[in-house]
Amino acid sequence: MTNLRAWLSATVVVALLIVGTAAQTIPSVPLVGQSAAYGAVTVTTIADGLENPWSLAFLPDGNMLVTERAGRLRVIRNGVLDPTPIAGAPDVHVVRIMGLMDIALHPRFAENGFVYLTYAKLGPPLPPGEAPMATRFHLPYSIGGRPLPGNGLQTTVALARGRWNGRTLTDVRDILVADDYQDDSLTQTAASRLVFGPDGMLYMGDGAPNAPAYSGPYTRTQGGRAQDPSSHGGKILRLRDDGTAPPDNPFVGRKGYKPEIFTLGHRNPLGLAVHPQTGAIWEHENGPQDGDEVNILKAGANYGWPLVGMGRDYAGDYIGGPGSIGGPVARSDASNMYMPGMEQPVIFWTPAVAPSGMAFYTGDRFPQWKGSLLIGVLKYRRLERHVFNDKGWIVRREYYLEDLKQRIRDVRQGPDGLVYLLTDHSPGALLRLEPTR
Repeated sequence: MTNLRAWLSATVVVALLIVGTAAQTIPSVPLVGQSAAYGAVTVTTIADGLENPWSLAFLPDGNMLVTERAGRLRVIRNGVLDPTPIAGAPDVHVVRIMGLMDIALHPRFAENGFVYLTYAKLGPPLPPGEAPMATRFHLPYSIGGRPLPGNGLQTTVALARGRWNGRTLTDVRDILVADDYQDDSLTQTAASRLVFGPDGMLYMGDGAPNAPAYSGPYTRTQGGRAQDPSSHGGKILRLRDDGTAPPDNPFVGRKGYKPEIFTLGHRNPLGLAVHPQTGAIWEHENGPQDGDEVNILKAGANYGWPLVGMGRDYAGDYIGGPGSIGGPVARSDASNMYMPGMEQPVIFWTPAVAPSGMAFYTGDRFPQWKGSLLIGVLKYRRLERHVFNDKGWIVRREYYLEDLKQRIRDVRQGPDGLVYLLTDHSPGALLRLEPTR
């Protein structure tokens, strides 16, 4: 804990400011700004007119697939957005940040054409007589202090797989529907990200920032589902390419545990990336008022939500404290921001910045950026570059595109070694960062 705080207090913040742009307006001509680590950087709009784009995948032929939260899958061919959405996308339930979310291509995409999509799926209504989830907590629901005026609709996250034939998606079907139904008395903001690991397995995040556990000691705890092993909510799942659990997952065969679970105790995962040297899966998630965090995932590990976190909850008490979750599971020592048996983050933000999207830079076009972690930020509308020393400690953060005032939803390195960003607006855009010649 002491070391972690020391690393962050030593961080130097350097800004890249884009000159002459208005809030939430992206000029049609390339913009040039200065990076302390590289020099002049050009920002070019590749495509605009997207509706809250969520994620991006690069096809082997140089074209790109983009998901829109509203449920559309779009293709950018030869740098031009096709005005017609791609046929074959799953039927999506759109609510708050949920809708059509992440996209990933199979590692052997050139052979099988498999495309993976996570999306919000409407489930069965809340059973008659069952109390809305937001009324079950020890304390009043902390988002607004009262339940939302829901009508019993329940939503979960699903993983679909289809085949890309160059024009449409075919053979689209769900290969996993998360056991994580949340009714609309809660703020439905469960996000989902995907990444294939070097082991060939598909890692999938399923957020559960507010839902109570199905059973066990956290059935009256806001966010308690992340600690419930009988649910996929608040977990990172490790899956074979057909959506089933591999036999070497950490909880396979353990009574009361979903076999797909790789890690638990996550609030709302909005970034997944593979470390280029170690092969470890890195994850970032949104906290409440404080405590956004980046974690290095370890099989079977617990990352603490909602029992411990780096800062305060919306209610004002420390995460996991009596004023945060209440009841017998609340911790009187929550101000320590540490709990035995729980993993601590490698990076955290206090106050929260709402990170979204993440990529390690491994290309040659920005040689000084090699090994840096690039993270999009929604709340403060910027791109962050996190720099590490040879011990793996963060030693500097740089902020980019602050004057552009765009919510950055996704960050990707392209096959050309350049950096691509999606902006979470309607209209939203695909931007490209490259060194200025």
